[in-house]
Amino acid sequence: MGNMREIRNRIKSVQDTMKITNAMYLISSAKLRKARSSRDDTAPYFNSLKYTISDILERYPAFQEQGLFESEAERNVKDREKNRLFIVISSDKGLAGSYNHNVFSTVEANLNPGYKNRILLVGHMGINYFKKNEDVVVEEEHIYPATTPTVFRAREIAEYVIDQYLNHDIDEVHMVYTKMVNSMTFEPEIMRVLPLARSLFCERENKHLQEPVFSPSPEEVLKHIVPNYVKGIIFGALSESFACEQSARMTAMDNATTNAKEMIRELSLAYNRVRQAAITQEITEVVSGSQSTR
Repeated sequence: MGNMREIRNRIKSVQDTMKITNAMYLISSAKLRKARSSRDDTAPYFNSLKYTISDILERYPAFQEQGLFESEAERNVKDREKNRLFIVISSDKGLAGSYNHNVFSTVEANLNPGYKNRILLVGHMGINYFKKNEDVVVEEEHIYPATTPTVFRAREIAEYVIDQYLNHDIDEVHMVYTKMVNSMTFEPEIMRVLPLARSLFCERENKHLQEPVFSPSPEEVLKHIVPNYVKGIIFGALSESFACEQSARMTAMDNATTNAKEMIRELSLAYNRVRQAAITQEITEVVSGSQSTR
């Protein structure tokens, strides 16, 4: 154990670190509330899009919308390799526990060596990680920040992947994000974005209402709202992942603060022991000196 000055310096260093971890906890708490509010504010709009799509598909069963919906012929293609694009949502910074590691592990577990795998990154923590992976190609021109998800960013990503899909540059689009189970539990999730499955729109609300009128036609309405629905899926995942990131960072910083308090307690005990030993030694020297002068 060092002397009193060394212990005091170490206690001060731990106290300064504890202030930082506590501040990061409070910042993440505020960002978490903001992310949840943003997600809740936009959810009704995108839910309405889903119900409208369900309404059209159910009322017009003979209507066969191609484009972004899956087709039997496409699902059964086996004479060529599939081109798959993964939208991977991680974080821009560390200090979030196992948040990023869980996302990256989920991506690697779902890579198929027989397919051509491309990665579109949201969050800069995945750049160095996937650049070392020879099984994937990173879309370096399309790397987006994970901080403060916006509808504009979701639209930009949606337009890019839809354009790639319609041009047959990719066959499938999957999104890997972190889903919040409850306020304390979250887990990585993989979801297919394109092609859309009709089973996702098997139910609609308000079946008792009168027959709606779609202008200029159901086909045109569906053509315009389906891309917006894809945008909503991506924005929801961005907001969900950002909220989980803040929750993970809150947990990590809370644990760090607790460990710092415990370390300060142990260092304080050690300081008191060293201080008491120094006082005892001084008293002993004074007594010894007094006895020697007699």
